[in-house]
Amino acid sequence: MSLSRSKKPGRYGYPAVGGGQVGWVETPARWRGTTQQVCGLWPWAVGTSTPTVGVPIGHHIYSGDSVCFDPISWYTRTSLINSPSVFILGEPGMGKSSIVRRMVLGLTGRGVTPLILGDLKPDYAALVRALGGQVISVGPGRDRINPLDVGPWTQLHAQVSGKTAQQVRSSVVDRRTHMVTALISLVRKGRTTADEDTVIAAALRHLAAEEAQHGNQPVLSEVLRTIQNAPDAVREVTLFAGAGQEPRYQEATGPLQAALLALLNGALGDTFNGPTTSPIDLDTPAVCVDISGIDENDHLRTAATLLSTWSYGFGSIDAAHLLADEGVAPKRTFFTVLDEMWRVLRVGSGLIDRADALTRLNRQKGTGIAYITHGLADLEALPTEEDRAKARGFADRSAVLMAAASTEAELSAISKVRPLSDAEASEVLSWTAPESWSGTAAEASAGLGNFLIKVGSRPGIPVHLSLTEPELRLGNTDARWDIETARQGAAA
Repeated sequence: MSLSRSKKPGRYGYPAVGGGQVGWVETPARWRGTTQQVCGLWPWAVGTSTPTVGVPIGHHIYSGDSVCFDPISWYTRTSLINSPSVFILGEPGMGKSSIVRRMVLGLTGRGVTPLILGDLKPDYAALVRALGGQVISVGPGRDRINPLDVGPWTQLHAQVSGKTAQQVRSSVVDRRTHMVTALISLVRKGRTTADEDTVIAAALRHLAAEEAQHGNQPVLSEVLRTIQNAPDAVREVTLFAGAGQEPRYQEATGPLQAALLALLNGALGDTFNGPTTSPIDLDTPAVCVDISGIDENDHLRTAATLLSTWSYGFGSIDAAHLLADEGVAPKRTFFTVLDEMWRVLRVGSGLIDRADALTRLNRQKGTGIAYITHGLADLEALPTEEDRAKARGFADRSAVLMAAASTEAELSAISKVRPLSDAEASEVLSWTAPESWSGTAAEASAGLGNFLIKVGSRPGIPVHLSLTEPELRLGNTDARWDIETARQGAAA
């Protein structure tokens, strides 16, 4: 059909086939750069609505813009969030560990030290080794972490004095008390009493005085021995400090001694009673505590190991900060990863308090944190409403919530801590299942690697993570990433 030139062109071109009136223009390719880099491309430069600060984690699902995020960069370099924390949830196998590995990789390049405090599958060990970091394998027949080990805190005794030294001693006792009571709560499947907590703290203060003289950190068997021997420093915190009251003291502390005996001689004894075999080395680029050697069905040992790892890791971080403040060590920034939180919280009543105390006690700025779990519905399964409310606080206090593919029930739980619009909820729900029953690989993995980033009441950012070949090789724990790789290879 010929184009008539007698007609005047309209706003969109000549009103004929090929004239532009009924045609379309293919979307041009887009690249991102700084204003200095793209200043010569005016007027074809446009602004973007996605953050440009942090680790590049993927592209916006609808606009195609690159999206950058990590909690440390958003906290230190922008005013987007008020704490360097992120809570990541979603159905199993949808890329939660993969996107955290991307953050670990990017932050390591910026000089941040990632600490993976409990790698269950393992998801991070291969990446940490490739980065030249330290991998500690904890479990039966492997490395051991002494639950009372406070890492570099012991170095501070000889390097500080006065009020700072008193702070160090108090912090050490507090950390150890929370750890011992947490382990006893696991064995009992119930809380310790206030009187028992007081006796444990007194025994640990007594051991700390001996430690200052001899230099060896105490172990769990020494806590039991101290309570049994009933020194004056321990008896005086009870009602049985007077002469002739020791039999009543032994009777009153009998349940506590029995719980410690069960801890030392039961399933956990060989893993936790003894000195740490491989101390954390904060001078390496990254640290991974690999606990994949523990049977996934051994819930008690898994929970106890995670608690010990968290306590040891955060103790090392806080000591490193204090050493830096005293001018005897370089300043460091840390990124801690706490995976599978629900494994600890669902084992026994009251553990939410212990987990919260272990991860927050004396923690100073300079530490980003990522909590990872299947969903808030896991936390709703805790035994008491008090525990459930405290567990929701982990997500509520996190500055950023990242939701992968989630069920409708899970989205309802999320809406209690982050407001979701109908469009956002529908988007996340659409990632959980293919749109048709054809069962093709492309449809089955449609939501794999998709996340919704939520900050307060701001509109969420839907982002898709595409893994590079090295990331696929170093994080190949999900068979569905293999399917994705095979499909991409076949398409090429």
